[in-house]
Amino acid sequence: MYFPQFLVGMFGTSFIMAIWAGIQTGSIRTALAWAVLTLFVLQVGYFLLTLGLFYKRSTKSTDVKPEPVNPVQPLRRDGGVSSPGAQ
Repeated sequence: MYFPQFLVGMFGTSFIMAIWAGIQTGSIRTALAWAVLTLFVLQVGYFLLTLGLFYKRSTKSTDVKPEPVNPVQPLRRDGGVSSPGAQ
């Protein structure tokens, strides 16, 4: 998940939570407190998720050898305008 998408979802969720808490309690302070709590919980969850992904990536075995790169260039390009062999 990309961070900008996460931010939009996080603020949308906290906004919905604030509206719901405001309707249920009738208090703006309580609604703001629930919104801030929601933002905090989502941010901690996102941090733990990314930390887990980094940890998982770093513990993968690196014994797999990458495929060798073919040093031979193709004889003919795709025929695009910018290719030198285009006619």
